[in-house]
Amino acid sequence: MANEADAVEKGTTGGEATDFTIADATAISKGSVLILHDPRAASGSAVGTSGAAFAGIAAADKTASDGATNLALWTKGIFDLVVTGGTVGITAGQPVRMSGANTIERADASDLVTGGVIGKALETGSAGERIEVLIG
Repeated sequence: MANEADAVEKGTTGGEATDFTIADATAISKGSVLILHDPRAASGSAVGTSGAAFAGIAAADKTASDGATNLALWTKGIFDLVVTGGTVGITAGQPVRMSGANTIERADASDLVTGGVIGKALETGSAGERIEVLIG
């Protein structure tokens, strides 16, 4: 996959990671932005996932069919994320949401209700640019 998140700052404790269930057959790259599923499971973001509930950012690589069904996800910290190409820019301070495979766009009021907000932009950015986002 491409556009994985890069950790900028994970706090004094090295980041808050939470364990989620992952399908054994799924390959996930460290830094992938993941979607929340019930019960406490996650899968990779993809085109068309705009507004889906955010689970976290993969803290490690997971190989497909390796027998592992759990993966730690960072749920707090500051990460560099890519603004979706063709989207309206994001201004520092605005809430952001997933908009495709490991990309973000500006969130709207409905995302607050659905859990789609990833966090707050700490920088202003336009399409294709990496910006710092505070998640958690």
